[in-house]
Amino acid sequence: GLLGTLRAAAVAGVLALALGTLLGLGRLSERWWVRVPSATVVEVFRAIPLLILIFFAFFGSFAILGVAISAFAAVVFGLTLYNGSVIAEIVRAGVLAVPRGQSEAAYAIGLRKNQVIRIVLLPQAVRFMLPVLIAQLVVLLKDSALGYVIGYVELLRQANQIGTEFGNIVQASILVAAIYIVINLMLGWFAQWLERRTGRAGRPGLELGPATEIGGGGAAPEPLRQPVAP
Repeated sequence: GLLGTLRAAAVAGVLALALGTLLGLGRLSERWWVRVPSATVVEVFRAIPLLILIFFAFFGSFAILGVAISAFAAVVFGLTLYNGSVIAEIVRAGVLAVPRGQSEAAYAIGLRKNQVIRIVLLPQAVRFMLPVLIAQLVVLLKDSALGYVIGYVELLRQANQIGTEFGNIVQASILVAAIYIVINLMLGWFAQWLERRTGRAGRPGLELGPATEIGGGGAAPEPLRQPVAP
């Protein structure tokens, strides 16, 4: 059951991060034919309950496509679309949280908008987004338990089977809750370590202001040559 939970959460987490990044950057596009569809997808799938998405994928795939998909694919499908839509808003908010001076400095040295987002804004936005992204991945991990309703073998389903067979449903539920707590604590510790590491890596770049980058190619203004009084 634990392997099934981790497998679904890992695959859906990677796909949701990729989809959320694309949709979040799409919502920031200046082209309406990119911005409008991205916003529509985000608003639609963020408003639909995750359980409905899983049901639709599992029971509706044969009616629409003529192909019956597995319970694993249905769970991953629902988790990817729902969490990808939420992550898209996280990405958009993270990029917009970067100080405006960073993008203005990048435009001043001749970068285009896609270069500004890819080279300047997105790497800095990751530090703003990291705690919220980890929290959303924790939610994704716990939501994988909804695969129980379509027969996907994961922690909750296995606990229910063991509890029913041996008459110890309370003990099995406590054990499953403890497993979820351990996994979520490990994700939290990983997030703290990654945040500290990215924070240390980002300090040297942040200490160099955009004025240094822009003014490096020509003569500095006269006030910048004067020694600063202690």
